[in-house]
Amino acid sequence: MTNELKKTPFHQFHIEHGARMVDFGGWHMPVRYTGDKKEHNAVREQVGLFDVSHMGEFLVRGKNAEALLQYITCNNVAKLRDGRIQYNVLMSPQGGFIDDILVYRRQAEDYLVVVNAANQEKDWNWIVEQNQSVGAELIHASESFAQLAIQGPKAVEVVAQLTSVPVQDMKYYHFAEDTFAGVSSIISRTGYTASDGFEVYFHPQHAEVVWNAILDTGKAHDLTLCGLGSRDSLRIEGKMLLYGNDANEETTVLEADLGWVVKLDKGEFIGRDVLARQKEEGVAKKWVGFEMIDRGIPRHGYPVCKQGQPIGEVTSGVYSPTFSKAIGMTYLPIAEAAIGNQIEIEIRGKNLQAVVVPTPFYKIKRQR
Repeated sequence: MTNELKKTPFHQFHIEHGARMVDFGGWHMPVRYTGDKKEHNAVREQVGLFDVSHMGEFLVRGKNAEALLQYITCNNVAKLRDGRIQYNVLMSPQGGFIDDILVYRRQAEDYLVVVNAANQEKDWNWIVEQNQSVGAELIHASESFAQLAIQGPKAVEVVAQLTSVPVQDMKYYHFAEDTFAGVSSIISRTGYTASDGFEVYFHPQHAEVVWNAILDTGKAHDLTLCGLGSRDSLRIEGKMLLYGNDANEETTVLEADLGWVVKLDKGEFIGRDVLARQKEEGVAKKWVGFEMIDRGIPRHGYPVCKQGQPIGEVTSGVYSPTFSKAIGMTYLPIAEAAIGNQIEIEIRGKNLQAVVVPTPFYKIKRQR
């Protein structure tokens, strides 16, 4: 089966460093190297390196580029300026998620759209279909990009040694195009870990040069190789959505507690009518965080109950290394979604007590 899976340009390096490899959305990816807890803590306290080359990249260009992006997403792309990044949602007609994405404005009429790995072809086909009446220039450029994420409080020290860009002054969700480890790259202050950090994009032909440069530079900063296991616990602590677990085409952006990315006043876009109606009438359910009171680890799909009656299911859950307690997320009816409300998680046939808590569970002070 392994031979059928897609491989990133760093695949052989993962094998050489002893990673445990798994199938992740059709890609052969490292789930861990030395242990999830150690890798998680490295990102919270020092610096970790992730291969995220499985992500997809599309180029949207031309005079109709902004018009297309405005129509297929709910955030206001017109507010972007050169060198800025926007978290956005690729919209379904139901007001939900085709995917959650990042939009990079490189310059006027030139955007980079980053999509989730398993959704690449679905997203591409959807965008192409919507573009038929708009006429923007589209390029499926995933094979032209490798991507590494350098995450943690020491990430800025590692990255600063490999580029002339003053990354210590770079604000969150900003980027620059310059050389990194001597290679033409996009350097962005973004990440999927709720820690500080950077994501670096470059052509796959430079994979070995960049990988080795980061490892060499990172030695002085206790850089740790990290896999998908720690990436999951890190993003859950930050209440960062995972498509397919925490949202889908039927889940609306407002139900997913992402009202801040919904800009109803920007004009027409796919799914706007659904969101406008929910904005006026209110949502029936909301994505919330909870922590376990009783001992047990919530996992995706576990039933969520109130006085023994099912009211939802866990979308994501984990034992948090940062807080030494089990945490998770779920959609709850509005009447049950208030902070402090007690619920039950069914784990191995037992209904265990949990409580709704404020989110994100973990948050750092960002340079904005």
